[in-house]
Amino acid sequence: MRPSPLSRRSVLGGGATAALAAVSAAAHAAPAPAPNTAPAAGTAAGAAPYRWRTAVIGGTGFVTGVLFHPRVRGLAYARTDIGGAYRWDDRTARWTPLTDHLGWDDWNLLGVEAMAVDPAHPDRLYLALGTYTQPWSGNGAVLRSDDRGATWARTDLDVKLGANEDGRGTGERLLVDPRDPATLWLGTRHDGLLVSRDRGATWAAAPFPATPSATGQGVTLLVAAGRTVYAGWGDGDGALYRTTAGGGWEAVPGRPGGASAKVPIRAAYDAGTRALYVTYADAPGPNGQSDGSVHRLDTVTGAWTDVTPVRPGPGDTFGYGGAATDPRRPGTVVVSTNNRWGPVDTLFRSTDGGATWTSLKDSAVLDVSETPYLRWGGEEPKFGWWIQALALDPFDSRHLVFGTGATLYATRDLRRWAPQIRGLEESSVRQLVSPPAGRAHLLSGLGDIGVMYHERLTASPSRGMATNPVFGTATGLSLAPLRPEYVVRAGWGDHGNGAYSTDGGRTWTPFAAQPAVAEEAPGPLVTGADGGVLLWSFVHWDGTRHAAHRSTDGGAHWAEVATFPEGAAPVADPVDPKRFYAYDTTAGTVYTSVDGGATFTAGATGLPLGDVQFRIAAAPGRSGDLWLSAKGEGLFRSTDGGRAFTRVTSCRASYALGFGKAAPGRDGYPAVFQTGSVEDLTGVYRSDDAGRSWVRINDDAHQWGWTGEVITGDPRIHGRVYLGTNGRGVQYGDPV
Repeated sequence: MRPSPLSRRSVLGGGATAALAAVSAAAHAAPAPAPNTAPAAGTAAGAAPYRWRTAVIGGTGFVTGVLFHPRVRGLAYARTDIGGAYRWDDRTARWTPLTDHLGWDDWNLLGVEAMAVDPAHPDRLYLALGTYTQPWSGNGAVLRSDDRGATWARTDLDVKLGANEDGRGTGERLLVDPRDPATLWLGTRHDGLLVSRDRGATWAAAPFPATPSATGQGVTLLVAAGRTVYAGWGDGDGALYRTTAGGGWEAVPGRPGGASAKVPIRAAYDAGTRALYVTYADAPGPNGQSDGSVHRLDTVTGAWTDVTPVRPGPGDTFGYGGAATDPRRPGTVVVSTNNRWGPVDTLFRSTDGGATWTSLKDSAVLDVSETPYLRWGGEEPKFGWWIQALALDPFDSRHLVFGTGATLYATRDLRRWAPQIRGLEESSVRQLVSPPAGRAHLLSGLGDIGVMYHERLTASPSRGMATNPVFGTATGLSLAPLRPEYVVRAGWGDHGNGAYSTDGGRTWTPFAAQPAVAEEAPGPLVTGADGGVLLWSFVHWDGTRHAAHRSTDGGAHWAEVATFPEGAAPVADPVDPKRFYAYDTTAGTVYTSVDGGATFTAGATGLPLGDVQFRIAAAPGRSGDLWLSAKGEGLFRSTDGGRAFTRVTSCRASYALGFGKAAPGRDGYPAVFQTGSVEDLTGVYRSDDAGRSWVRINDDAHQWGWTGEVITGDPRIHGRVYLGTNGRGVQYGDPV
């Protein structure tokens, strides 16, 4: 997704935090055709109606594009790298998610490569979807709507799109032709330019002067300048192309040269002066840029002018990203820097066609009170980083919006800025804990922004992300059932990679020491039932597994546990402090400990082989009652502490499983929640009879792509469930 200002180590090849989850999703979810029209909300036969809402954090992801409609006041759209698309309504000051209907088999379509509106038909919206171009990912798709994204028609493509790869902040790569609203252009990364003559229903390759490559960026942007369409080419020389009177394409003469002009990032047209402004960088971004420039093309004379506000140099390296012009004020243009980690990124604004510029950061007053996590552990909020999405309201010259690696900032006076993010949540959720008592009903461990303490689900946590240490990505989160005020966490931190809390997760103290391997490979961490023992497993981001370590003094000292299966996720018995469990996915064997995690011995064998996503969950309030989610291999249960497992025949597949409060009148066994398949439909299910029967609790309008990481019920509210998504934050549901 994105790095925090704290640490960029979580980013790998365009977004490791999301990519690792997507790799595992690819292993269990082969893309399958879906209906051309999104199903309406409702409940299937045998389903339980639920009300679904998103826990409020406030953004938490890379917003890669923002697009105002040129003819409708207050209407705008946003796209994200892994979390779908949204529609903005000025009257309610909220974003509405538009792609939550995409289901399990379509996880790869939650990344939005590009979007387009039709200036002549305000209700039309187009999305180009596809998160990865890797061999294990599915092909892309185009969604088209005649009601601003309320309902969709879909066309599957035979090419891949890369909304969470390098270059995801360029664009837009999708455009309605200004000469014919039935014609759409779609620029791809590796397959050239596509064209549709029937409003996106069918697509074909369009003749184009540049040759695509298997590793390049291809068409990085498409923009209309009057009745001419311009296309940026990202493979090496900063070329710009335009349509001809005869309907073909030709290179624009005299393009800018030099290292800073290798990749056209964004372009904006000023109809009043007939000038096209193009931002350039020496890499597609959002990472890896060290040089950049801004150039103005006079579309009448063909003359190019270098209007770069500030040149990058030694100690201040960056590229240029977003570009926007003001249709109400000819000659007014705004551009953004990108990947400027020294002085921090800024917006430059000019009112004289780029002759002079003003840095808006220099006079900015930031108010992040609505989303306190943006203070990153108590620091002053940053004006921006990863700024490639930038939009100017065509009806309000002082309303600017720009995206960062975590939020959207907006201003109405060019001086005071605050997040314009209500309704848009994009976190990748790794762990969820619902305490049995205390102020908070939920603790969450997230990719890129660490751990949150949710006093309320309808407001961003008042303390922001957990501090001391501040985490980039959380890798472990565990509560001691017999001492619920004691919580531990692990992740990529600024002052150590592990910490504990004695007040239920409100405040934290770093471990006094940590194993050496924790520096580069923090992994799952659990506390025993009474908090007396900690077990910490270590897995490097590249998959390398290491020996687990154990502490009996709250993290002051650690000792290697040689008999623990390397890389396995440790599980604590919720009743007996001396019992721990682990599943060796490479051998299909469950290991158990009865001496507080000091030694482990083999228990049940012959279980399904798989990856680290095969997980054990321990039923609360019961010793030795274990459930094993084995993805497509099914669901298994042990009632004897892992010595033997039997298949749960009511369930065909199980990807994530957790427990909640028992249903009234049901023998006290906790409710069981899972993302899985009872028959052929993968969804979210609840069982109130220990897995003998299940009811589906999500509907076709609420699917959120891949949801196989984590799920848990609320031990205090029967039916309440918390669901982790990979790009749509924490979803929570209640029976209605």
